[in-house]
Amino acid sequence: RVYVAPGNAGTPLSDRIVRMRDLSIEDHASLTSWCRQTAIDLVVVGPEVPLANGIADSLASANVRCFGPTSKAAQIESSKAFAKAFMHRHNIPTARWKVFGVDEVESACKYIDEAKEEKVVVKANGLAAGKGVVVASNRDDAKRAVKDMLQNKRFGSAGESILVEEYLEGEEFSALAFCDGQTIALMPPSQDHKRLLDDNEGPNTGGMGANSPCPQISNDLLNMIQ
Repeated sequence: RVYVAPGNAGTPLSDRIVRMRDLSIEDHASLTSWCRQTAIDLVVVGPEVPLANGIADSLASANVRCFGPTSKAAQIESSKAFAKAFMHRHNIPTARWKVFGVDEVESACKYIDEAKEEKVVVKANGLAAGKGVVVASNRDDAKRAVKDMLQNKRFGSAGESILVEEYLEGEEFSALAFCDGQTIALMPPSQDHKRLLDDNEGPNTGGMGANSPCPQISNDLLNMIQ
């Protein structure tokens, strides 16, 4: 039997799936207690917010098995600044970037004005449901994005700090893997289409669709990643 919280319209379509509308994934103590009382064998966490908030830590402390990273490990998703610093320390190729705080609007705009390229990317540091990235085609748009995030609080606490990042041209894809701390098993690559409109136009969304595998990604590149 599979319990799903909070579930969606497709959840009741199987008699083996139970939709738990009233089971809060934000109340870790109640969730952990329910898991123990119900003798749950394994909890699989989908969204990144509960992981960033430490749901896997809470379940582990109660000896409930959970598929998902600890809150510290989840920082690689919940903080773009953390992820960038991690990549820099471990010599993982990434676009050039700089972090700016809520009181550094002028500094961020000056950084954009002095950038070599007209195009830059502005990102809210925290979790913003996949919508916290602005691919600016010119400096004015980039500076507007900076002010929108830092001054106008467009993304709330997720935008209390931002990254201004080098724009990279080319194919973008995701290479995800399972890892038990020692062994890595790479999944097939996938591409997530984020822009709202056709022809790669419009603002970023949480995702307009995805495809996998990606035939344009070579085996040599996948082997290098692995």
